[in-house]
Amino acid sequence: MTTEHYHRAGFFRRLAAIIYDILVAVAIGMCAAMVMLVAMLLLVENNVLGNHGYEHFSDLIQHAPIYQHVLQIWVTAWVIVFFLWFWRNGGQTIGMRAWRLRIASTNGKPITYTRAFVRMVTSFLGLGTLLVLVDVKHKQSLQDRITSTEVICLSKEANHHRSWRNLN
Repeated sequence: MTTEHYHRAGFFRRLAAIIYDILVAVAIGMCAAMVMLVAMLLLVENNVLGNHGYEHFSDLIQHAPIYQHVLQIWVTAWVIVFFLWFWRNGGQTIGMRAWRLRIASTNGKPITYTRAFVRMVTSFLGLGTLLVLVDVKHKQSLQDRITSTEVICLSKEANHHRSWRNLN
């Protein structure tokens, strides 16, 4: 079975999946931050990293820009990896799976990490999806057009992992 058997997702279904995925991304970011903060705390307490004259670790994190930037980069990297891995491996994030949506290629080429990254950047934090409201006929977002992909609505049967290999 190919993607021609499925219709493209509309704006509100995509929006629901985006909201769901934002909640998951926040949770991933919180867990990643916790891991990094514990690691940094251990490194500071064991004098591997400098405390820059602050007595408490919480003061150090709040006032040392280098530690803040490291933490922000770490959390951002984990959130990016979340989206890229799920898009590359199955075409669905957790929110997309809940709403039975899947990213499919329109040019027959597989969705690589590079293509998924371009899709993420060109979505402009989800704003590219607003184009679906204007493009009522084709229901394609900015990121769909740029990366030659489409977001399709799956049937309940096709939403299972075992069915992914049967879709282009």
